[in-house]
Amino acid sequence: MTPTRPIRVLTGITTSGTPHLGNYVGAIRPAIAASRATGVDSYFFLADLHALIKVQDPARVQRSTLEIAAAWLACGLEPGRVHFYRQSDVPETNELSWLLTCVAGKGLLNRAHAYKAAVDRNRAEGEDDDAGVSAGLFMYPVLMAADILLFNAHRVPVGRDQVQHIEMARDIAQRFNHLYGAHFTLPEAAVDAQVATLPGLDGRKMSKSYDNTIPLFAPRETLRRLVFSIVTDSRPPGEAKDSEGSALFQLYQAFASVAETQAMQAAFASGIAWGDAKAQVFARIDAEVAPLRARYDALVADPALIERQLREGAARLRDEQATPFLRSLRSAVGLRDLSACPPAADGDADPAAARSRPVALQFKQYREVDGRFHFKLLDGTGGVLLQGAGHESARDAGQLLARLRTSGGQGLREGDGGMLYLGDTLLGVAGEGIGVHVLQAALASLRDADDG
Repeated sequence: MTPTRPIRVLTGITTSGTPHLGNYVGAIRPAIAASRATGVDSYFFLADLHALIKVQDPARVQRSTLEIAAAWLACGLEPGRVHFYRQSDVPETNELSWLLTCVAGKGLLNRAHAYKAAVDRNRAEGEDDDAGVSAGLFMYPVLMAADILLFNAHRVPVGRDQVQHIEMARDIAQRFNHLYGAHFTLPEAAVDAQVATLPGLDGRKMSKSYDNTIPLFAPRETLRRLVFSIVTDSRPPGEAKDSEGSALFQLYQAFASVAETQAMQAAFASGIAWGDAKAQVFARIDAEVAPLRARYDALVADPALIERQLREGAARLRDEQATPFLRSLRSAVGLRDLSACPPAADGDADPAAARSRPVALQFKQYREVDGRFHFKLLDGTGGVLLQGAGHESARDAGQLLARLRTSGGQGLREGDGGMLYLGDTLLGVAGEGIGVHVLQAALASLRDADDG
């Protein structure tokens, strides 16, 4: 049976602010749980380069990065199980961002929500459209695309307000693939329609903008005080209380088991006193966050440990994925060893015209001097993406090639010694610096072209 390749899921973590209970329930806890699922290859990165768009205080950037990293680790993120790294520790992201910048349309970037919102504010205030707008804000979608495409993520968990950025990453990837061959997987936005949202102290959604949050790692007595300050109605003890729409009940439900939730619902119907209800809510939340708080405090007190984990995570990713992938992308766009420069082909006297032609993938079949039949998958520059193994007959080679064309990359896997297989059938080896994900993208592109 052909093994299924894991789905690559990439999560960007904002390195600003203090995590609150809403962040934990709505994002941190479910993301960590999802990373433990079978068949998932999870990437978590601290988006410290993105933070520079809004924050110009160096000490705050550094401290926030430490605290956010410690928060996720304290909540159970396992660097040995997932890829956990700091964005700025992977310089290939920056190089890829420039390569993508050179194919991204300005008109596409003009439509980005954050940029349009800034322009609209300026117009409403009678200012120039771009007053106070940095190039960083304008180019944010390209850097985000580089984060995603560098590791050819299949899925990117985002809120609805970030879906546009994933769509822009797809557009940019398609443009690059059209010009230089199939290198990028087109990512999908993963929006959880059931994502939990917690009410804050005033009953509105817990949000820093409303100043109604409960910090995730608040000291125990501070947590107690904040829970007891949650707004409730004036119904006295003994009078039935509605659990539906109750901020207090929703907070309890987010941390309680089904049985505990049902018991609290019954207590509401029986007229539990608000003070007693708040005491139970506090106790239930504290039971879950107290060990997290202890781990967080220990981690923040040992920043060298976090630094080492982040650097090791980035170094491993660079060695195994980012560096070889960028090597193939550099070659694809023409950033190559000049000593290997081939003579200009007839009809290519006009370099601009040659560059404007889309790069086509192609298979080449041939017979070696040993009498065996082979094939290669070439990109439009003549670079070898796949070198097929030899076959006794042209028919055998042709049948495997046909399977490969229609596979769309499904069933492609790497075996011992770097040999590539389609299911259980030996294919051959990848070209220098070419990863399996690049081949899968190329084959998917070929299949789509054949289907079209």
